[in-house]
Amino acid sequence: MARGKFSNVSITELQSEIKRRQRHLDALHRKREKLATQLREVEEQILEEGGAMGALTGRKRPRNEQNLADALASLLSNKTLSVTEASEQVQSAGYRTTSPNFRTIVNQTLLKDPRFKRVGRGRYTSKGGGSAKTTRKKKRTRRTKRTAR
Repeated sequence: MARGKFSNVSITELQSEIKRRQRHLDALHRKREKLATQLREVEEQILEEGGAMGALTGRKRPRNEQNLADALASLLSNKTLSVTEASEQVQSAGYRTTSPNFRTIVNQTLLKDPRFKRVGRGRYTSKGGGSAKTTRKKKRTRRTKRTAR
């Protein structure tokens, strides 16, 4: 087909070119769907093996059965643990994360979630139970300013 001015091309030729391009486009869509299905299958296999998706499809977070707060609540029932111990034990119990700062995330969860209580410096238990005795914080007194006389 001639490329250039359309005044030299008949309507019949234009219609046949449009049909040809539409068929080619339909074939490309089918090919894309087939490849997308194959890609999803490979991604599922990678995740089943415990791998991460990497740069090909963007960052993919691991899928856990429970959220972090629920996993910590079941871990800390009738136990008192430090933040480091809790972060290590929740991971060994099957919680998956890709965070390089997972201990900090555990610490924030223990501080913010009302299901947990602090029983000492850096030590937490669940509010529902816990064998550790609770410690009271001393009330801080205000320092009085000494005025120069």
